[in-house]
Amino acid sequence: MKFKVGDTIIVTLGKDKGRKGKIDAVYPKVNEVKVPGVHIVKKHMKRKDEKNAGGIVEIVKPIATSKVALLCPSCGKQTRIGYLVAKNEKVRVCRKCHKKI
Repeated sequence: MKFKVGDTIIVTLGKDKGRKGKIDAVYPKVNEVKVPGVHIVKKHMKRKDEKNAGGIVEIVKPIATSKVALLCPSCGKQTRIGYLVAKNEKVRVCRKCHKKI
């Protein structure tokens, strides 16, 4: 997976288009990432005890990696991720400015 925890992304498709945020969790098996403040859904929760009152709760769900793009830390533009292999080391690079990410 090309995305890592801590990367800054921008949403390119869906109801949250244009929102930016840092990746909180990565799920490579299902190609999804979790970003706080993006893809918030409402869930109806049943009351369990006195502490958990229940009702309608907003939770953050993972979003598909096909709907997000990386923001390059050096040029600040929405970009794709490329790789550069040198001296037995694989490094992620920005496709627009060709600098290391």
